[in-house]
Amino acid sequence: MISFIKGILEEKREDSLVVENQGIGYEILVPATVLDEMPSTGNDVKIYTYMHVREDDLKLFGFLSKEDLTMFKMLIKVSGIGPKGALGILSVMTSDELRFAILADDAKAIAKAPGIGAKTAGKLILELKDKCDWQEMIQQSLSVTQKQEEKTGISMAGKEAVEALVALGYSSTEAAQAVRKVEITPDMQVEEVLKLSLKNIVLSRIDYLCQTMINICWN
Repeated sequence: MISFIKGILEEKREDSLVVENQGIGYEILVPATVLDEMPSTGNDVKIYTYMHVREDDLKLFGFLSKEDLTMFKMLIKVSGIGPKGALGILSVMTSDELRFAILADDAKAIAKAPGIGAKTAGKLILELKDKCDWQEMIQQSLSVTQKQEEKTGISMAGKEAVEALVALGYSSTEAAQAVRKVEITPDMQVEEVLKLSLKNIVLSRIDYLCQTMINICWN
């Protein structure tokens, strides 16, 4: 088994990376979130990997953290979700956001992933809910929040924006995702954060509709 690959980023493709290590180029399928965080080609990278083996195929799937890799392994064990579906889910939300969606029974947020319907999202929640350590997740979230507060002092505006979006009828998962995409500065008011977050929600829904239409046309 290959636990991780550390080497030079040679190429970034639409849904994969090519990492060179000791003269060998490894193609690694990755979520869109990983592609967004990759440096320019020629830089060193470290990718945690999962090798998927079938009779006629062998593929590497990669992630930036052990936590994301662990979540991927949990997802592919859910009935009806293969590696492609798991990669799609982790392309539209982080592993922490997915855990939060599972905790909140937010099948709608999970169903935004390409190829994942409401029925499959509900099954995912049912099968993984008792496999996630909620207490540990809460402690990690609190730790991250405290570090962000110490570093930026802007958590209150973001928190209030999330609460406002939920009050407007958006799910807690969608609200948190939208606010997280906003680059909040110390001098920003809640109203401005809320406005930018609503813009993110609209763009996200447009992208989801476009992806849905593409899938319908291809099928």
